[in-house]
Amino acid sequence: MSLFITFEGTDGSGKSTQARLLADALRRRGHRVVETREPGGTDLGEGIRELILGPAAPDATPLAMTLLYSASRAQLVDAVIRPALDAGAIVIADRYIDSTLAYQGHGLGLDRGLLRAINDIATGGLMPSITVVVDIEPEVAMSRTERRGGPNRFDAESATFHRRVRDGYLALAETEPQRWIVVNGSGSPAEVHAEIVRQLEPRLPTLEEAS
Repeated sequence: MSLFITFEGTDGSGKSTQARLLADALRRRGHRVVETREPGGTDLGEGIRELILGPAAPDATPLAMTLLYSASRAQLVDAVIRPALDAGAIVIADRYIDSTLAYQGHGLGLDRGLLRAINDIATGGLMPSITVVVDIEPEVAMSRTERRGGPNRFDAESATFHRRVRDGYLALAETEPQRWIVVNGSGSPAEVHAEIVRQLEPRLPTLEEAS
């Protein structure tokens, strides 16, 4: 059985850690899991990631960033995600289309109808089965990113920007409750993971059958 799960959240939320923990847990159950990330996941995508988020990243308009992210996404869908799903794997992606809506839409003010159209072109309409948003107060997330070092262009944005992004994620979750799971990310990694598994279990009734 194939399944497409995405993890979303502001930088510093812990979503990348939680994506890895879930992948490990599902592998222990005997499932084939493919992990990937955005931007990245392919040679082209990793090059775009460095161009956008690396320490020497040039200035870019919100629309230019969106188109670069979308180019990475198009390559990832065609080269990694669709083939893995066709082969019956569980795909876990650290960021996907909702990052564009939250960051470039809610955060930077681009028209969300335009962003949805661009997303649809880049993905060919491929939507996640489940999206987990690791929710955390922006000030807590910002303190985490300061401690970890290696800041990207969004780490320098204001708390107001990060609050708009967070509010954007929560608004998206409200519009599609059947797809989204919202988890409080303020606990320890183990505590947050346990809550994600608890909320996922009822929504994954065929996992045990497939293992």
